[in-house]
Amino acid sequence: MNILILEDEIPAYQKLINYFEEYFEGEFHHDLARSNADGKQLLLNNKYDFILSDIQLLDGISFDLFDEVQTDCPIIFCSAHDEYLFKAFNTNGIAYILKPYSKSDFKKAIEKYQSLFNKGVYKSLNTTTLSSLKSVLQEENTTYKKRFVIKKAKGIQLLNVSEISLIEASGDFCIATDSNGKRHTISQALGSIFQQLNPAKFYKINRSEIISIDYIENIDSHFKNRLLITLKGVKEKPMTSSSVTADFRKWLEQ
Repeated sequence: MNILILEDEIPAYQKLINYFEEYFEGEFHHDLARSNADGKQLLLNNKYDFILSDIQLLDGISFDLFDEVQTDCPIIFCSAHDEYLFKAFNTNGIAYILKPYSKSDFKKAIEKYQSLFNKGVYKSLNTTTLSSLKSVLQEENTTYKKRFVIKKAKGIQLLNVSEISLIEASGDFCIATDSNGKRHTISQALGSIFQQLNPAKFYKINRSEIISIDYIENIDSHFKNRLLITLKGVKEKPMTSSSVTADFRKWLEQ
């Protein structure tokens, strides 16, 4: 078993080696590259059974390396990025591991590699797919609002966007409800708030309400092509306007 590891962080690399030694009981050989430049030289001069690649290396993203040097062997990508990025995969990137690395995720990825390799069912990485991956990565790296400053009677508090279940318009300001049911006043208009949020996570379901996909518990059909949505921490069920229901359904399936 000959493996190429593309990883710029030494502690992460050492953890991977420990997993490899335990899983393969020492019966493997590996090369390490911490940059695209070093990885290129190894790929041009060696053959590998598979590649385990971090996305962010010392001199850029590994997608650039695979765009420059073609490889037919399967790739397991490793990244601190969330699963949203990996929806773009339709390649020989047969599996991925999210950082920080866990032994269970590592084991699942290797088992998937072995299963597909034995069946010969994986696809070569191509230019079209790489372009798609770069595009999705760029979109994911766009800076979105992470927290709001909330003025309370006892002083200023911070509300993390990741904790928000629902945002409702209320005159010149908005009310944000968190997953625990607590309500917070945000001194901004709904349209302004929506422009600051990640469109993969939040959706404006009608003129006055924005919901988070992370806290949707149930969706029920309603009259006139509308949907009633049950959100964690929210007593009343917000409803989609009939004009956005079709697009909202598509958004849910992204």
